[in-house]
Amino acid sequence: MSTMTTIMLMPPKATSLQHFNFKPSTLRSRSSPTKSSYPTVRMQTRFHRLIEDQGIVLMPGCYDALSAAIVQQSGFTAGFISGYALSASLLGKPDFGLLTPPEMAATARTVCAAAPMIPIIADADTGGGNALNVQRTVRDLIAAGAAGCFLEDQAWPKKCGHMRGKQAGADACFVEAPRNDDELKEIGSHTKGYRVCNMIEGGVTPLHTPEELRAMGFHLIVHPLTALYASARALVDVLRTLKENGTTRDHLHKMATFKEFNQLVKLDSWFELEARYSNQKSPMRVKS
Repeated sequence: MSTMTTIMLMPPKATSLQHFNFKPSTLRSRSSPTKSSYPTVRMQTRFHRLIEDQGIVLMPGCYDALSAAIVQQSGFTAGFISGYALSASLLGKPDFGLLTPPEMAATARTVCAAAPMIPIIADADTGGGNALNVQRTVRDLIAAGAAGCFLEDQAWPKKCGHMRGKQAGADACFVEAPRNDDELKEIGSHTKGYRVCNMIEGGVTPLHTPEELRAMGFHLIVHPLTALYASARALVDVLRTLKENGTTRDHLHKMATFKEFNQLVKLDSWFELEARYSNQKSPMRVKS
């Protein structure tokens, strides 16, 4: 059976918690996606507006500051920090309950800082323990800048939803690992609130486009591992080439150039900032 996941939208302060305010009846589709973010609006409110404006939101996964910056620069309107991806990139371990909530919160802080113009949803796994642990986990993610989080109702030890050993959850908004289109359509027609679909390459759920999933009744699509899998394949390939040939000179077309990478990390903006203050002969002093 499928694992059920509760999605929480972060409140403006850590003094109280609230679930997503589910109002699917207000959803509407517009001909073009919302390009202008809502920079003066809280991230959790902005996330609601994205769904209302676009009808369906596609969220690629990111697992560090660089991948988050690339997600934002690529034009996506939201991003997702996957616990599976973070367990692999941070620990080199499988998604088996080994990642701790403080490690997720620390990564969320750098990810949100690297992609400040889009809302970031974090994977809180099972919240780290009992109700008090869950409360602390959510508060830490609020402080890190996350716009919301996924909380899974799972038997311990926590596992990736596409792995074996799942049990049915309750009071959830995100049904994990449906196995075919019939199950997807059933979820889309018999569950309440915003419906989330998890698209994992090689997982048990068939891959679909946003248009196809919207027709089935979904509102949010998460591609949590696309960037991780692509990066892992690229690393394996280029390092195998380097090991076998001792050089990468015949394979440069498979890599970002020095110039392209500097553009990704916005090196020119840092040179401009440095130049702005380089003529200052002494530190500024605050007058008493």
